[in-house]
Amino acid sequence: MASARLSPYLTTLAGIVTLITLIAFEAVAVSTAMPVLTRDLNAVREIGFGFSVFIAAQLVGVVLSGSWCDTSGTRRPVTTGLVLFGGGQLICGFAPTFTFLLAGRALAGGGAGLLVVAMYVVIADVFPTRLQPRVFSLTAGAWVVPGIVGPALAGWLAEEVTWRLVFLLVVPLAVPPALALLPKLRSAPSHEPGDPSALTPSQVRRRAVCGVAVTAGVLGLQWGLARLGHGVVGGTVVVLALLLVVAGFRPLVPRGTLLLRRGLPTVIALRGLFAGMFFGAESFIPLMLINQHGFEAGQAGLVLTGGIVGWTAGSYVQARPWMPLPRHLLFVIGALIIATSLISLTLLIRPPVSGWLVLPLWAFCATGMGLSIASTGVLTLSYSEPGQEGRNSSALQLSDALGAALGIGVTGAAFAAWHDPVGGDARLFTIMWFSAGVFGVLVALAGFRARPT
Repeated sequence: MASARLSPYLTTLAGIVTLITLIAFEAVAVSTAMPVLTRDLNAVREIGFGFSVFIAAQLVGVVLSGSWCDTSGTRRPVTTGLVLFGGGQLICGFAPTFTFLLAGRALAGGGAGLLVVAMYVVIADVFPTRLQPRVFSLTAGAWVVPGIVGPALAGWLAEEVTWRLVFLLVVPLAVPPALALLPKLRSAPSHEPGDPSALTPSQVRRRAVCGVAVTAGVLGLQWGLARLGHGVVGGTVVVLALLLVVAGFRPLVPRGTLLLRRGLPTVIALRGLFAGMFFGAESFIPLMLINQHGFEAGQAGLVLTGGIVGWTAGSYVQARPWMPLPRHLLFVIGALIIATSLISLTLLIRPPVSGWLVLPLWAFCATGMGLSIASTGVLTLSYSEPGQEGRNSSALQLSDALGAALGIGVTGAAFAAWHDPVGGDARLFTIMWFSAGVFGVLVALAGFRARPT
């Protein structure tokens, strides 16, 4: 039945799912290859920046994409995003130093930001409301194959051939989904002429400035946190960076988001809170398995496959018509699953406990993310007024990227400050993940605020 209802939209659906599959492969593969490439480029201590610079640049992309989609349609944001994402992969693939690689990651992150928001608007444009939960479930399922194939392939390429192919292989594969999507991309604004809810050119420019401010604040925050123990400069930069993040973020999200006002503002805030605690922990799992349990890069990456499978399972469950729970309770359940998993992860850091036990635990943890993240997308479109899907989807993705950037930035800064290349980092990993688990309990309480007003 589901396939019959989706049959008129199969070409568009195939383009969306294939494009997300490539983005997923890049994310999983880079996570697997990052310990190898930072070692090759003599930048192990800066490993956190390899992730956070991508996400920080993604912030600018999601801000621009939301405004761009609402005022001009989806065609230009999607095509520009594809060019930037592909160009960034090429720069990373040929990067002679870690600095060049960071530049490529920034370019690719900006392109990814344009794409992820535009995909939400394409879904709102093309698919009826009753099919949107199913579409979000399928987009989550697009992570399954990359999650299974990506770690093994990326690990083999990084260890046996070259990590550069992890980036270069993505570029030619992006052409078919782009061609599939082009006929369905809208080149006109979603609102009627004279609509008072439409963004003015000055508002678009102001949103762009705010996006740049948030990005600069995130990068400054990570830089300052890594230098807190080296005088007053680090602390000063942290304070200024936090002010910059808050000042840039507030105008870009629904009023009351930072205060967890009921309904859409809390949904937007929860997206960032979930992303922060999950990705802040996940980005260091391969490094922990390599350093503490002696895993090879491919083996460490395979553990992340459990996360892909669990995320997909959670997303599948939330899309079932027999699901009896209201969606705000899925946030509460999902956060408690993640919190329990992160605290349990601290027990698996040191041998003789097998590192392979991380795989089922991380699958369980990601189930909570699947229940929650897909629900944020459904509720955001449900709570949005006509013509505001783009800016609200932008706010959702902005919160997601900001949360992930802050989560990875804080853990990356902690690792850069207290990394012990001789004695090991078991205690540091324990503190990082236990703190994230306690934070997850607070997120569960916030989930009750997602009820509609």
